[in-house]
Amino acid sequence: MRLKTRLKWAVLPIALVSLLSLSGCAALIPTDVSRGFLPGVPGVTNQTDRIVSLWNGSWIVLLGVGIVAWGLMAFAAIVYRRRKGDNSIPVQLRYNMPIETLFTVIPLILVIGFFAFTVRDMNAIEQPVTPAHTIQAVGKQWSWDFNYVDENTYETGIQSQFAGETGSEKALPTLWLPVNKAIEFDLTSRDVIHSFWIVDFLYKKDVFPGRTNKFWVTPQVESPKDAQGNYIPYKGKCAELCGEYHSMMLFNVIVSSQADFDKHMSDLRAQGNAGQLTADPLDPNNLNRNGNLPGDNPSVRG
Repeated sequence: MRLKTRLKWAVLPIALVSLLSLSGCAALIPTDVSRGFLPGVPGVTNQTDRIVSLWNGSWIVLLGVGIVAWGLMAFAAIVYRRRKGDNSIPVQLRYNMPIETLFTVIPLILVIGFFAFTVRDMNAIEQPVTPAHTIQAVGKQWSWDFNYVDENTYETGIQSQFAGETGSEKALPTLWLPVNKAIEFDLTSRDVIHSFWIVDFLYKKDVFPGRTNKFWVTPQVESPKDAQGNYIPYKGKCAELCGEYHSMMLFNVIVSSQADFDKHMSDLRAQGNAGQLTADPLDPNNLNRNGNLPGDNPSVRG
């Protein structure tokens, strides 16, 4: 009878945690929960669902391990608790080979499994494709320049200039991408290491001076629009601590129709942004210049 009572109390916490984890209907799960609380919407690029699947799968496995571990801890706390009036010393074990083997093999299987699935997905994400558009993104302290290579035009930015927490959105450089078109990003830096991150795309890549990193992505969901029909941009930022104004190294991203993308390219050329920013020190469109307010403005820097 005592053994049955022990088992009953040991199984109770495991059953309770499992019930809380598995109860409910999938249709009632909010989108942010089904996406593991990651930002963005389903299918915003051709790669985000793969990333969400890897993220959620990893957490499901880890929660399963946690449930077993919590259950075993509850089992030990209940079954082997000290009884009233029992002052004897419990049996002392130097080792338990089955348990020690279990504690070695299971973590090894988990690490190998996580590594294998991560390599599989990274290889798929990093697979080169023939792009419809090539964009060179150049990080600089503390903003971004964008060369639209195929359209032979560019946009250059200065760092975010906040007034409190607002007031800088319109001053940010804005990267335009046509929807459902494969994009190749060529990433480089003119000074220190940065990291190019479009938050809703769930992917970031380091940006190094003196070399070019590449990745390929196809945006699949247009940026939402406000009541006036203006695009509400996705957010981009530097994800690598790169100096004093790192937190202000922001940019906007608009995923638009092809017609709106072409119109924006025409507008850039009309504004005098024809050609490409280059590394040639004699070129007036020189990537290596340092006219990036307020970083070089003594009155702002103090």
